[in-house]
Amino acid sequence: MSIDVPFTKENLEYYLKELAKEYKKRSGNFPAEMILVGGASVLINYQFRMASYDIDALYASKSIMKDAINAVGDKLGLPSGWVNDEFKKTASYTPKLIEYSNYYKTFSNCLQIRTIRAEYLVAMKLMSGRKYKKDLSDIAGILYEQERAGNPLNFEMIDKAVYNLYGGWENISKDAQELLHKLLESDDLEKLFIELSEDEVYAKEALVEMEKKYPNVVKKDNVDDVILELMKKKKRTDREER
Repeated sequence: MSIDVPFTKENLEYYLKELAKEYKKRSGNFPAEMILVGGASVLINYQFRMASYDIDALYASKSIMKDAINAVGDKLGLPSGWVNDEFKKTASYTPKLIEYSNYYKTFSNCLQIRTIRAEYLVAMKLMSGRKYKKDLSDIAGILYEQERAGNPLNFEMIDKAVYNLYGGWENISKDAQELLHKLLESDDLEKLFIELSEDEVYAKEALVEMEKKYPNVVKKDNVDDVILELMKKKKRTDREER
């Protein structure tokens, strides 16, 4: 689920504090664990991601937690289900994600927040591989910040994560695999991060315009081909303008 108002690291922490208080009140201080995945996990752990429009998470205590999430949403003007587990319907989900998380913080002595480990975040983003979202730039950003922090990721680490989560590379697109090798071989990850971010913004805007002009033409199974043609057109236009 996406919303119009972005989550930042700062306001997300505030919302999680409020969620913990609401959950504690409803559960009688029964401990709970929530694992943030995808963009929310990137947002918590890295500086390059300024905001996210999706807060995807894994959590137990379904009924009580969902009631608490909705109560906080009503109180703070957030949509119902502002924390959600809808990502379970996507290709990047696997129940094995629970095994590869790191502790982040505990709020109100009852709600423990965890996030996904770096190489497993990269594996998830490779599996999603959407060129109109932030999947590809997130991979570049994670590699860049891990390198700057003195904890670089290498292919062996990411390869192990892909096998642990998905059993291999068979369902990861060739484009995503080629991009990963390009990033790992690059000596200027910051530049590639910027380029990928710009391409994603253009792709998303171009898809929105195409949907307005030609409703229902773009489908899940042809979106990559459509984006490829849009990017070719953009490059031709850029060359002509130069």
